Amino acid sequence: MAEKQQERPMPKFGNVLDPDLDWVAKVREPALEPDLPIVDPHHHLWDRPNNHYLLPDLLADCNEGHNVVGTVFVECGSMFRASGPEEMKAVGEVEFVNGVAAMSASGQYGKTRACDGIVGHAELRIGARVRDVLEAQMRAGGRRFSGIRFSTGWDADLRVRRARTDPAEKLMYDKTWREGFAQIGKLGLTYDCWMYHPQIKEMADLASAFPDTVMVLDHVGGPLGFGPYEDHQETFRTWKAAMAELAKRPNMNIKLGGLGMPLGLYDFFKQPSPPSSETLAKAYKPWIETCIELFGAERCMFESNFPVDKITSGFGVLWNAFKRLAANASASEKKALFSGTATRVYKLALA
Repeated sequence: MAEKQQERPMPKFGNVLDPDLDWVAKVREPALEPDLPIVDPHHHLWDRPNNHYLLPDLLADCNEGHNVVGTVFVECGSMFRASGPEEMKAVGEVEFVNGVAAMSASGQYGKTRACDGIVGHAELRIGARVRDVLEAQMRAGGRRFSGIRFSTGWDADLRVRRARTDPAEKLMYDKTWREGFAQIGKLGLTYDCWMYHPQIKEMADLASAFPDTVMVLDHVGGPLGFGPYEDHQETFRTWKAAMAELAKRPNMNIKLGGLGMPLGLYDFFKQPSPPSSETLAKAYKPWIETCIELFGAERCMFESNFPVDKITSGFGVLWNAFKRLAANASASEKKALFSGTATRVYKLALA
């Protein structure tokens, strides 16, 4: 009798998990459409105890056969300044990443222009005073500095981890927070947000209040599938209705990815071996296709969300899954999904 395979240990929901590189390496695939240019609009860089993801790690992933021409770094609380005014500490992250980008731009590390766009963080709860922080980041990042992300992920159920910003309920309606938010558009910057699907209606209200600010909703809107959201069909129904309303705001863009995180929808990271790109594409299809149908390819962009999503698959396998999902798209739609939307939104300077 064959020995029963053991499930991998199940991590705590909501935590950023260390990817098991040996496990990830069990499934490798040759790249589909290897010449298709890709701009990865969402990854992180950090150096934490027993957990690092820096330029060599990023480039190793980008070199798995796909034509990754550029990337966009998104804030993760990395390399904040150790001293100085509290609100200015986040400028350190932009300084750090712009240095990495300059290294990559030298051409010494290959064709990928890593961090050609930089999305930093700024404390919007200080109101209009945040303009000084944004201007400092613009100086630190130069033309690469695209905008900020302020994650508002909150849920009444304490099993759902709240965002690193420790947001209050309905923070996006707060008057002082919105005074800070107003500075983003005034400076021609972009706004990224990471939240959970019950909050999408709040994002729609914000997008209506600031129609001239370019906004990006990360990770297909953060659908949850555990705790009070164990009914996945109900989650999908609620999520789709909210996304249909959000799509009416022309300043909204959507990142297609982040579904490999441990949010209760999928448990690939618990299995003895990683999923294939075919398996991922089949699982992610309802969420990805719905976003493209509602927003159009010109407002959607595939994202890796690495190294966070690396707990579920390798970089090459993930982009193969995206290519499978876009197999029936036109040439112009593919260009938008894989590079064009990201290049436009973040004002990248890729050749």
